[in-house]
Amino acid sequence: MNEDQLEQELQQLQGVYTFLYEFLVQYSFQIIGAILIFLLGLWVANKISNLVASQLKKHNIDITLSNFVTNLLRILIIVMVGIVALGKLGISITPMVAAIGAASLGAGLALQGMLSNYAAGITIIVTRPFVVGNTISIREVTGVVQDIFLGMTVLINEEGEQINIPNKHIVGEILHNSFANKLVETNFNISYKSDPDSVIALATEVISQSPRVFQEQSPLIGINGFNSIGIEISIRYWVPTDTYYQDKYQTNLAIYRALLAANIEIPCPVKEVHIEK
Repeated sequence: MNEDQLEQELQQLQGVYTFLYEFLVQYSFQIIGAILIFLLGLWVANKISNLVASQLKKHNIDITLSNFVTNLLRILIIVMVGIVALGKLGISITPMVAAIGAASLGAGLALQGMLSNYAAGITIIVTRPFVVGNTISIREVTGVVQDIFLGMTVLINEEGEQINIPNKHIVGEILHNSFANKLVETNFNISYKSDPDSVIALATEVISQSPRVFQEQSPLIGINGFNSIGIEISIRYWVPTDTYYQDKYQTNLAIYRALLAANIEIPCPVKEVHIEK
C-alpha cells in the first residue's frame, strides 16, 4: 500500500468521523428526546392498560374481551408515541401513514373472513348470548360451550368430539341455548283399554325418582294425541347435555319396565288379512 492510498483512506475515515461528530452534535438532543418520549410512552401504555384491565375485571367483564381491549389500547398508545418520537427526529410520517393505510387496506381485503370472525366474536363476548358451560344448538350442531375465542367458539359433544364453529356462523343465526341441559322428548302409545291417568302418574314417579333427570325443571307428561294404534303419551324432561343419550336411554328403559310391571299394554300396529274363497 503506497502513501497516496493510505492518505486517501485516512481522509475517508476523517470524513466519516466528522459526519458522525456533526450529526451527534446537531441531533443529539433530538435523539435523546425521542428515546425519552418513546420510553415514557411505553410506561404510560402499560400503566393505562393495567388500569383498564383492573377496572374491567372489577366489573366482571369477560376475560377474552378484557384482554382484547387492553392489548388494543396498549398498541394504539405505542403507535401514537412512536409517531411523536419520529416527529421529534424530524422524520416526516406522511408517506409512512399513506403506506400503512394502503397495506392495511390490502390486508383487510385478504383477511376479510378472519376479520368478520373477530367482529362476530366481539359481538358474542359483549352481548353474551351464551357463556362457557352452556348448551347451544346452531346450524343443527349441538354441544357444550368449552371456550369462546375472538375467532371461533369451541363446543364439546357427548362423544367427546371438539367442534370449532367460526363466530361469523353464529352471529345472525337462530341460536338455541338450553344452558347446561338438553330437552328429551319421548312418545309412546298405550291401549285404549288402559287408564291414561295411571300411566301419567307412573311415568311421573319414574322420572321424579331418576337421578339422571334435571329435577329443578318439572317434566311435562300428558296425552299428545289419538291414533289408530292407541293413545299417544308424550313425555318431556331435561337431562345434562354431556350425558344426553345415556340418560335418555336409561330413563326410557326405566319407564318401559314400570309399564310392564303395571301390566300396561303397549300396542303395536296390527294388520288383518282376510282371504276370500
